[in-house]
Amino acid sequence: MNDIDDFDEGTGSFPGTLVDILRRRAAESPDDLFCAFLSGSVEIAEQASCADLDRSARACAALLRKRGFAGRNVVLACPYGLDFIKAFAGCLYAGAPVAPVKVPRGRRDLERLRRIADAAGTRVVLMTGRDLRELRSRFPGAEELRDLILIETDDIAAEPAEEWTRPDIDPQHTAILQFTSGSTGRPKGVMVSHRNLIAEARLIDRTWPVRDDGVVASWVPFHHDLGLVYSVIVPMVLGVPAYLLPPELFVRRPRRLLQAVSRYRATHTCSPNFGFELCLRDTGTDLDQLDLSALRVALNGAEVVREHTVRRFAGQFAAAGFDPRAMCAGYGMAESTLVVCGSRGDEPPRVRWLSAPALRKGEVLAIDQDDPDAVPVVSCGAPLTGVDVRVVDPETRRERPGDEIGEVWVRGSCVAQGYWNRPDATRETFEARIAGRERDGVFLRTGDLAFLSDGELYVAGRMKDLIIVDGENHHPEDVESAVETCDPSLATVSCAAFAVDRDGAEQAAVVVEITPRTLAATTAERFAERVREVVWDRCRLPVAEVAVVRRGSLAKTSSGKIQRSENRRLLETGAFDGDLLAHLRAERPQAVPGVPDAQPAPAASLVRPMVRLTLSRIVGVPAEQITDDQPFAHYGLTSRGAHQLAAAAEVIVGRPIDVTLVLNHPTVEELTQALGRAEETV
Repeated sequence: MNDIDDFDEGTGSFPGTLVDILRRRAAESPDDLFCAFLSGSVEIAEQASCADLDRSARACAALLRKRGFAGRNVVLACPYGLDFIKAFAGCLYAGAPVAPVKVPRGRRDLERLRRIADAAGTRVVLMTGRDLRELRSRFPGAEELRDLILIETDDIAAEPAEEWTRPDIDPQHTAILQFTSGSTGRPKGVMVSHRNLIAEARLIDRTWPVRDDGVVASWVPFHHDLGLVYSVIVPMVLGVPAYLLPPELFVRRPRRLLQAVSRYRATHTCSPNFGFELCLRDTGTDLDQLDLSALRVALNGAEVVREHTVRRFAGQFAAAGFDPRAMCAGYGMAESTLVVCGSRGDEPPRVRWLSAPALRKGEVLAIDQDDPDAVPVVSCGAPLTGVDVRVVDPETRRERPGDEIGEVWVRGSCVAQGYWNRPDATRETFEARIAGRERDGVFLRTGDLAFLSDGELYVAGRMKDLIIVDGENHHPEDVESAVETCDPSLATVSCAAFAVDRDGAEQAAVVVEITPRTLAATTAERFAERVREVVWDRCRLPVAEVAVVRRGSLAKTSSGKIQRSENRRLLETGAFDGDLLAHLRAERPQAVPGVPDAQPAPAASLVRPMVRLTLSRIVGVPAEQITDDQPFAHYGLTSRGAHQLAAAAEVIVGRPIDVTLVLNHPTVEELTQALGRAEETV
């Protein structure tokens, strides 16, 4: 019997931890496949059985204990693969709360790693020997590495697993520290316990049955809660195999995910909405080679679910056996472990067509979908069994009735314990009570605006102003802080960053005031370009729209606080026009055809125009407007686009090219020169 069979949804109690679950699986089904990582040809490149993982986890935990780090917070910066899984399980076996981060490939990644280590109160970082050597070679003497204790996970295999002893932990013990954006500010670490993770797996299983015959296929990065919980924890707890495709392979050829689903008969997959959009763009006439009929759940979450994506995906892949009911919209966040609401697999997600002007006023007004003011809002489904979801007036803290917009408040066993070492933020976010219903207990304040209709949740916006692009969260404060470094004469409240809906996707926009002093030294257009470049450089966020306005134009409160929602309204309604000095808009990106797996490299004289043409297709800017010395950030190249450019570069020069080469040579001229050096791949 699986440990979670004894789970009591009413009390949230059950025997054991993730350690006990994995130990039991290793004892009862040692040869069962735990996970497999796939190659570019969607073949199994490396895999681990339950016994393999248990042995490696015990060895890693023994190593951490020997070094004196058992039970202490640890940062995990391993690449997507078995090295990550083994080290992650090892941290669980050592009772060491683990903070997953991206492997640092550039200066900004390194700065973020250091900020997270500092916020977690730890100096211990686990990395592979290869990544560690590359990091030290690329950033010799880096201040961010000073006094960090960098442990090579390569040493795990040499450690005797028999020396492991079970850690003194219970289900309430923190398993994961899931850190929020914090690209320039102080990140917050969500304390997710073993109890939270097991409860979340159980909730997912009740909503979209996984156990017995489930097979998971995924590509979402492990530093993202959707990737770690859905792709690793859920299969671990529910006892099903996972077939995992490295994110860089997915971004370069999205159809690989569908090929994995087809080949390994996956029943469950997941992605932010943009991932499903990428799959739509990377399909040809070979649908007859795909069989998606086994897929029961394609969880669409982590960003706004788009009606046109849901509709087009169902239509395009029907010929491959895709059941439209399998596209399930989900809503959740790291603070709730993962999902709290989801559409069931018995029908496609519901859609309501509402008045856009009314929504901007916080009102729900249904209109005909042919009305020019109509916008589709996709239902995120009903709350999962055992999860209490309310819509509350954020000012009065009183519950709102159906079809009225308010803040989403959540209560249940999946809600995390709070923020690490941030008691004030924890009280504010995790300990809210509904006025007049105080006995109902404490709730998590999500900062999201939504309404309930027929028992289902429809998300209508955000109070906390998060900007979510390609599934990655960006805090507007971080973006605004970056913009203010553009010029020393800028005041500390001189700009507003917020999310806008452009071309059917969420994108970032910035409105910034310019001083007469700055305007005397440059043009408003050049200043706007500088803003876009700086935000990309510091935050790795492409800005779709930059509006430069006269000083004093931004909407602020009486105390001088920036009003992001009001500034968004002013931009979208054209109210800034009288004070508008420059307005840069990114063109809509075009679909980039899938890159062939192999093709002879063309003559060197063709490299430059091919780089320019490929960049043009990715960012949606005419090739004749792309100059050789302008940074890629100027054209709005995203991290996803950088991977696509690297994939295209492989075809151009006929050798493997790492995305780091694109990031380190961010102009057409620099990249062309780097591609011309045969020995350079990163």
